[in-house]
Amino acid sequence: MATFLYKLGRLAFRRRHFVALIWVALLTLAGVGAASAPPAGTTSFSIPGTEAQKAFDLLEERFPGAAADGATARVVFKAPDGEKMTDPDNKAAVEKTVADLADGSEVASVADPYTGNAVSKDGTIAYASVKYDVSGMELEDSTKDALEDAAQQARDAGLTVEIGGDALQAVPHTGTTEIIGIAVAAVVLVITFGSLVAAGLPLLTALIGVGIGVSSITALASALELGSTTSILAMMIGLAVGIDYALFIVSRYRAELAEGREREEAAGRAVGTAGSAVVFAGLTVVIALVGLAVVNIPMLTKMGVAAAGTVAIAVVIALTMVPALLGYAGRRVKPAGAKGKLLGRGRKSADRAAEKTGGAQPKANLGTRWARFVVRRPLAVLLLGVIGLGAAAVPAASLELGLPDDGSQPTSTTQRRAYDLLSEGFGPGFNGPLMVVVDAKGSDAPQQVFTDVSDEIKGLDDVVAVTPPQPNKGGDTATITVVPDSKPSSVQTEDLVHAIRDAGAGIEADTGAETLVTGATAMNIDVSQKLNDALLPYLVLVVGLAFLLLIVVFRSILVPLKAALGFLLSVMAALGAVVAVFQWGWLSGLMGVEETGPVMSMMPIFMVGVVFGLAMDYEVFLVTRMREAYVHGEQPDQAVVTGFKHGARVVTAAAVIMMAVFAGFIGSSESMIKMIGFGLAIAVFFDAFVVRMAIVPAVLALLGKKAWWLPKWLDRALPNVDVEGEGLRDLGDDDKDDDRALVRT
Repeated sequence: MATFLYKLGRLAFRRRHFVALIWVALLTLAGVGAASAPPAGTTSFSIPGTEAQKAFDLLEERFPGAAADGATARVVFKAPDGEKMTDPDNKAAVEKTVADLADGSEVASVADPYTGNAVSKDGTIAYASVKYDVSGMELEDSTKDALEDAAQQARDAGLTVEIGGDALQAVPHTGTTEIIGIAVAAVVLVITFGSLVAAGLPLLTALIGVGIGVSSITALASALELGSTTSILAMMIGLAVGIDYALFIVSRYRAELAEGREREEAAGRAVGTAGSAVVFAGLTVVIALVGLAVVNIPMLTKMGVAAAGTVAIAVVIALTMVPALLGYAGRRVKPAGAKGKLLGRGRKSADRAAEKTGGAQPKANLGTRWARFVVRRPLAVLLLGVIGLGAAAVPAASLELGLPDDGSQPTSTTQRRAYDLLSEGFGPGFNGPLMVVVDAKGSDAPQQVFTDVSDEIKGLDDVVAVTPPQPNKGGDTATITVVPDSKPSSVQTEDLVHAIRDAGAGIEADTGAETLVTGATAMNIDVSQKLNDALLPYLVLVVGLAFLLLIVVFRSILVPLKAALGFLLSVMAALGAVVAVFQWGWLSGLMGVEETGPVMSMMPIFMVGVVFGLAMDYEVFLVTRMREAYVHGEQPDQAVVTGFKHGARVVTAAAVIMMAVFAGFIGSSESMIKMIGFGLAIAVFFDAFVVRMAIVPAVLALLGKKAWWLPKWLDRALPNVDVEGEGLRDLGDDDKDDDRALVRT
């Protein structure tokens, strides 16, 4: 592989005009596609194999035209202090609001509070339920404006009015902190390279890759039902890995220049060595993201595949456009150690000064000094790192999972204020009603079955109200609404869902009628359970495939095993930090977390996938340098030091950049994006600076030559991918490539 990539790098360097033209054309094509694509429609949130989804599908079949997936709104009214909602003036204002809402072209129905028993017992709070023919993302702006205007008219009449439901849901935005993250990345690159030109290359290529990826997602959003979260996630991961991959190749290019090689040769060798690591690091990320399909939640699968596609683009850009831009930059990208005017004359000038004053050896860099320290005291460093990550992981033992509802929204939003008003007037469980669907098609007495199910539910604990069964036109299916006594995300409500299902199983055994529980609350419970059940198989699949891949890369058993165990430590510590901030509320003000609560159900499995892929990035980039030194004849301890000498500075810069990019998404208005941004940023910190920079060299120092042991039969069976670039040692600077042969390959 190293030889092929070496030729590719030299070809891209020489044919830079052609390479640049291809990428600019692709970016333009993706941009035109995004601009001309129809707006994204509804994002179907289906969970195949769950009872809640089965009930939802049954509703669409037995209650045609009911717009089961249509948007809903609850317009909540509160009377002024000392007044009741039944007072004539207040009642007139509400009835006028209901009449105005009913005139909407996309409105399916509006329930009057006074005829639908939607006034609280103390008479101070009432609500009107609005159902629409289309989903929240498909609602016309005029329909949303009419909803807000009707509420404002009631406010003008003296009432407190808030709007809950998904009719007013907004497309999430990431805020200005995303720009700050990119700015931090730029500063780190300038400090690392000491040159604006060299620093600008990774940023430029990463932005081009993300532009192509996100534009492609936008162009396909309507056809593939991709939500806004999908493009934000692809942008987040694509920016981080795009900058890092280009950073590693530019850094290796500068190192090759420092060895005295010509620029074209240096570009070829940089792509052949660092580019090989980029390919395998990118493969681990892609495997982890595509592996999310194991969970069998279409939305999560689409998010993973879209992000994986953006990562793949970042890899190809790093292998082709980076050497092309290095060709354009020419002598403006200086050899390693030769700083530009921006940050002084650099290390080479200092070395020459040292030679003039007595020929003393130049001072070892920080990475070298740290590696020597770890090699001298490996056991102490290992214990300290493991104990520290273990302490950070302690909060993960209190992990509570759930999916966000209006109760998790900031108190500044009308959805959250409507949620609080409904809890005040009707109880906390009113915000998460359960819909029970009774399928009595095979029963001789459907109406009696409906009544029996209703009576059975009334006798369960934690039930506040049960509405009379509402049969369909055929009389063989009915819906029953159950209002729990506890809030939607509580353990008590989850227990009630299971109790209703258990009771339904008994009724089915006696009558043949099937009882299913659905609704947003039941759907959230089923999603959480499905994600929990899928976590172990997903972990085995992703870690197993990546483990095999790393065996091929490192030609070792213990190094990939150590990499996997280190990843588990970092991901558990990161989950602990997420629990501490988003569930316990530690530093919540600093992170902009207005409401604490359960951690999102998909967070553990998502973090496992993404963090594993990113963790393997640093493992590949750092340890391949060590293996390269070991293969070239150095002793194991010295190979560790050599790996840090050449790789620690770059890996540190890459980690800081990735942390900055991820942390930039903490400013998102979407709670899921905010949590993912924080979780990935802290996970990169733990993995890069504790696991890869401390635990990895400590373990390698303790293992010595055993770290690179591989059974002979396995060594013969594995393909030789030559990540270290051993095959490039015999290539001279005057080696010329056959471009036509490369194209045919």
